Amino acid sequence: MRPIPASQLVSGRRGLAGALALMVVGLGATHDARAALQIEITSGVRDPVPIAIVPFARAVAADGGLDVAEVVQHDLEGSGRFRALPRERMPATPTRADEIAPAVWKGTGSDYVVVGRVTAIDNGQLAVDFDLLNTLTGARLAAQRFVGAASALRNAAHRVSDVIYQKILGVRGAFATRIAYVAADGSPPAQRYQLIVSDADGANQHLVLESRFPLMSPSWSPDGQWLAYVSFETKHSGVYVQLVRSGERRQVSARAGVNGAPEWSPDGRKLALTLGGGGGNPDIYILDLASQELTRLTDDPAIDTEPVWAPDGHSLYFTSDRAGSAQIYRIAAQSGAHPTRITFGGSYNARPRVSPDGSQLAMVTLDNGAYRIAVQDLASGTARVLSHGRLDESPSFAPNGATLIYSERDGERGVLATVSTDGLTGLRLKAPQGEVREPAWGPFSP
Repeated sequence: MRPIPASQLVSGRRGLAGALALMVVGLGATHDARAALQIEITSGVRDPVPIAIVPFARAVAADGGLDVAEVVQHDLEGSGRFRALPRERMPATPTRADEIAPAVWKGTGSDYVVVGRVTAIDNGQLAVDFDLLNTLTGARLAAQRFVGAASALRNAAHRVSDVIYQKILGVRGAFATRIAYVAADGSPPAQRYQLIVSDADGANQHLVLESRFPLMSPSWSPDGQWLAYVSFETKHSGVYVQLVRSGERRQVSARAGVNGAPEWSPDGRKLALTLGGGGGNPDIYILDLASQELTRLTDDPAIDTEPVWAPDGHSLYFTSDRAGSAQIYRIAAQSGAHPTRITFGGSYNARPRVSPDGSQLAMVTLDNGAYRIAVQDLASGTARVLSHGRLDESPSFAPNGATLIYSERDGERGVLATVSTDGLTGLRLKAPQGEVREPAWGPFSP
């Protein structure tokens, strides 16, 4: 809904060379994605913000049964920074700001109260109106309307959450964004792989592609319309780009040897890739999508892989074992440039991802014998470990830079997890069956 004013080749601990040797074949198709991911909150702040989210008045037939206030509560509590008042403890069920008695709601222990309504308007569309009030001062902090098709009602609920999150915490919310990830189920030779896009909370899933053979390294275009990924459907690794909405897809790289780890440039015109050539030694290249022109950035006997662009598009970060172990380097986005080593702490640092503002570098690091997610401040070089698993991988920043999504092991199954960049909040996203991995957090919607 639109508001009306008032966007892996190598997983380090599996071994750089070993992953490059993977070869598989084939493609299938289905129409149904799997059940929504199940959320488990794993950590939160000690003093979450107390808030009351009153059930919205509903357009009963038109809203398809969606409880907008429940979605908003799910978003805010899932962030680990809010505690919602149970509905049975609410003193009333107002739907407009002028129906709220601030002192009464303050008496429930709530610092803020949210009220709203869903109404059917012209052309089969729905309007979602909401108000956010401070119960101590009585001030109305937000009053906004979102309008769109009934099918976009869940997105409107997420946008309500985004506004509340920003008004109270001062950070832009990312609830109305999407994630892409790979799901795998079954055992060889009957294993199947799905490339799935969902809301950031794991709901509202859309099956992008299903294959009988591995799909890897999803990457969002800057406008959120395309995904790049690696498929092995031709008995050979190939890089594809696909329109999420229509399913239109094309192969953009199927050169001899390795084709992997695609990452869109900030202007959406190029992909950074890992290519191995006939000799099999992987290096970093830039592919111009319109002209198919290749620019080689690295030329070293070492394994160079996992490129990611800096937000300004002038340089890239990548993983290399040229110093004897996996470390992260930066290189200018032009032929003949020389790389500079960025990570020095520890014997293993890989899978770089840069925060949207360019200030932080997320990575997989070896910490006390376990592979975990860490963040390094690029100005000072100071790094801190954020996750606590034994085999954490594939970090991806939310577009607001406040949270990372990554994959971890829950027993023998792969699940997704998030952690805030301050390390205080986190949750886990599990599939009802099979496993999920290689998440990529999409950009903000226009």
